[in-house]
Amino acid sequence: MQELTTKDKQETYKKLLEAAVKAAEQSYSPYSKFPVGAALLAKDGRIFTGCNIECSTWDGTTCAERTALVKAVSEGYREFVAVAVVCKKLKDCWPCGICRQFLAEFGLNLDVIVEGTDGTLSIMTLSELLPQAFGPHSLPR
Repeated sequence: MQELTTKDKQETYKKLLEAAVKAAEQSYSPYSKFPVGAALLAKDGRIFTGCNIECSTWDGTTCAERTALVKAVSEGYREFVAVAVVCKKLKDCWPCGICRQFLAEFGLNLDVIVEGTDGTLSIMTLSELLPQAFGPHSLPR
């Protein structure tokens, strides 16, 4: 995927957010009643979506962001540009700490997109959301 202009990036990220909204419709969240959707943009332009899937034991619950990433990695993708996250009951909803760490495994330059409370796109890099991150770069070689 070539480098996007600011205008192209806004359009692409809006489409990514729309894909996350659609993914949230598939959420299995009978306990929290908090459906979440995510759409992960691979470097080549492919989009992987995911929703949160809850488990009655809670420990087995998987967030939408991790669902999308697992789908992408299981299909051979390792380079990502952006991830959009949508919480159907809450605007300005950012990935949890576990998801931030999970995404960081594949790079801290990832743009994270959410819909702000005023309806505009809010964008932060993963490195801004997870400063001083522990990751592959932290391990001795």
